[in-house]
Amino acid sequence: MLNKHYQKTISIIIGLMLFSISLMTPIAYSNGDIEAGKSKAMFCSACHGQDGNSINPEWPSLAGQHEKYLIDAVTAYKNGTRNNAVMEPLVMSLSQKDIEDIAAFYNSLSMSKKDFDLELAKKGELLYRGGNNKGVAACIACHGPTGKGNPGAGYPVIAGQHAEYTKLALIEYTNGNRQSVMNDMMQTIAARLTQEEMEALSEYIKAMGGN
Repeated sequence: MLNKHYQKTISIIIGLMLFSISLMTPIAYSNGDIEAGKSKAMFCSACHGQDGNSINPEWPSLAGQHEKYLIDAVTAYKNGTRNNAVMEPLVMSLSQKDIEDIAAFYNSLSMSKKDFDLELAKKGELLYRGGNNKGVAACIACHGPTGKGNPGAGYPVIAGQHAEYTKLALIEYTNGNRQSVMNDMMQTIAARLTQEEMEALSEYIKAMGGN
């Protein structure tokens, strides 16, 4: 029987192979209109920033996010899959076309670079690329070596995201306030991370992105 080290290595290799294959698959993007989305996203800018980069680190930056993921996320707030007292009333009046336009607008923007704690980020890199011995798979398998995700499979861009927001998202996966769109993978992973691991991983994710 293979030991845990080789099992982890094989799982990472298989994940990267699937990630690479998925990137070769044609992607059906939304029919969103960027200019229309810019106008419709005005009410979003108070929290997410006019350029998609939020000022409050507890609110996510949406700049550069995949359209499919944004569409799925907003839809989840509308149908109650994600619970958020602020987002739910704001998205209820949006039509499918509105959502597609807003998603296209945010996808066209660029994530800003953020300051980060180098030593903490180094600890997080080990988790991101190698997982841990408690059943947490390497994040690289789904989110890619640069944190850009996979637009076709629905895996989001996470590189450059605020560490505070990423940590809050991981906590929400553990308490049931957030559900993965496709399966319970993130709930399982988050539940196996310690507080310290969440902080280190979130710091590395923040360090990955930006211009």
